[in-house]
Amino acid sequence: MVHAHRRRLGSSFDDDGEIETLEEFDQVVARGTLAGHRVQSVDLTARTFALLSADSTGALFLGCRMEPDAAAKVRSEGALVFPPIPDLPFDPYRGLLYSPDELFDGLADGGYESTTDALTYEWFQQTKADRDIYASMLRSIHDDAVSDALDELLAEAPVVGVMGGHAMSRGTAAYAGAARLGRALARTGPVVATGGGPGAMEAANLGAYASAHPDEMLDEALELLAKAPSFTPSITDWAAAAFEVRARWPQGGDSIGIPTWFYGHEPPNPFAGHIAKYFANATREDGLLARCNAGVVFLPGAAGTVQEIFDNATPNYYESRGEPTPMVLVDRAHWTEKLPAWPLLRSLAGSRSMKSRIALVDSVDEVPEALARLTTG
Repeated sequence: MVHAHRRRLGSSFDDDGEIETLEEFDQVVARGTLAGHRVQSVDLTARTFALLSADSTGALFLGCRMEPDAAAKVRSEGALVFPPIPDLPFDPYRGLLYSPDELFDGLADGGYESTTDALTYEWFQQTKADRDIYASMLRSIHDDAVSDALDELLAEAPVVGVMGGHAMSRGTAAYAGAARLGRALARTGPVVATGGGPGAMEAANLGAYASAHPDEMLDEALELLAKAPSFTPSITDWAAAAFEVRARWPQGGDSIGIPTWFYGHEPPNPFAGHIAKYFANATREDGLLARCNAGVVFLPGAAGTVQEIFDNATPNYYESRGEPTPMVLVDRAHWTEKLPAWPLLRSLAGSRSMKSRIALVDSVDEVPEALARLTTG
């Protein structure tokens, strides 16, 4: 079952002119008019009477199913109607972020290959190099809709990012540490956001999910997940283990995952409550870091994590997004010897104001204190 996500974490509907669920549509119609509203991907086939009765002057309907007489009536009042696009495995006009249930729909019956996520990646692979403006337009509309939904969900919420490599396996001490970190951060208040994939990203989202349960839940979940340590060779088995954890311990804590079909061979993890999945990786990378207004934690990783460190350092250096936000690198040996990003980051900070916003720690257990110190220092 796909659950409709609230527009903002912990808030109720606030009429800002956008309608993204049937419930919101009914609330607006009860006030007497749809004039000037934007309705995104809502099935209105059962709301013909409301559409025929309400004023739709200047309204915009994006991917909304409706009966022909209702569509004709709203068009006659000057509304713009962009009908649903057939034969696509995704909805380019979506008004809400994805849920794990939506992306993994079909997993139990046909395996990962039959899921929404896998079918969308297959479509992307077929169209990304054909220079067809129609396909590129659909991808752009989709990604813009996802960004809009993400902004609405996170409006004014403190967000802390956890970055790290996809290769971190379940059943390892590093994975367990990343999960404890996600749990600790979620319990301090901020929304935990990750790149939404496997490895360190999944561990942090798992920890946030576990934050709503007693401490022993995480230990038991880690043991269960270790039976399918990686998404290779079987994404189906890997995902099924995660959904078994979710079924055994429902109603976990919330978090955000921001993955991309550009790296579609890496599946999204099912522990993020809200998934903002993009086609364009550049949009995804910049958007993820830009929204981490409460700081970013960098766990050991490879080229992708190094890129994220300096993608985050650049706006902190120039203060192009305002005051620098905290950056905490975890594992001294990794970031000073194996991949010496820390000496470069420290040198770059120099006498800039970001100097007081960076830290290197030895373990994940030191991260919450480091973030608190960098935020108030």
